[in-house]
Amino acid sequence: MSKVVCDVSVSADGYVAGPNQSRENPLGEGGELLHRWQFEKVDENRAEVDGILESGAYIMGRNMFGPIRGEWDLDWQGWWGDEPPYHAPVFVLTSHPREPIVMEGGTTFSFVTDGIESALKQAREAAGEKNIAIAGGASTINQYLAAGLLEELRLHIAPVVLGGGERLFEGLPSRELELLSGRTTSLVTHVRYRTA
Repeated sequence: MSKVVCDVSVSADGYVAGPNQSRENPLGEGGELLHRWQFEKVDENRAEVDGILESGAYIMGRNMFGPIRGEWDLDWQGWWGDEPPYHAPVFVLTSHPREPIVMEGGTTFSFVTDGIESALKQAREAAGEKNIAIAGGASTINQYLAAGLLEELRLHIAPVVLGGGERLFEGLPSRELELLSGRTTSLVTHVRYRTA
């Protein structure tokens, strides 16, 4: 049976993106350091990289899809170019309707205007027996955690202090997480928690 999971790279001080995000700097100042393990040390982190890409559908917030606020710039099709890495349906939470965008490699971005539960329902239908991944950013992850809809949180903790930006667990009440596993490599510590 499928689960609702979240893989997120996070700084040692709890940020999933650095300060001053922009079109030119989508991860914010220093944010690219959170993801070095995915590109520089792929072999020693292969299981975790594969785990991120095995889901049957993804949910992300509008800020993760792009820097546009208000009405859509219809030329904008995401940060990832013509072939995004998802290769599956992606449901983008937004307040502004937009027609789906079909990309190369099997990724289709659909835009959901009626909340996190609706996005999850659509993602479950699209994913079949595969997991549904809450892809980010911090606000979206926090909403799913607060609603008790996220079952497994996979933190990839980089040995970096960003000092500001988009923070995981911001505004959430205290809670206990069940540790499932942990593993350290040269650029990251991978920790899996059961959250629900």
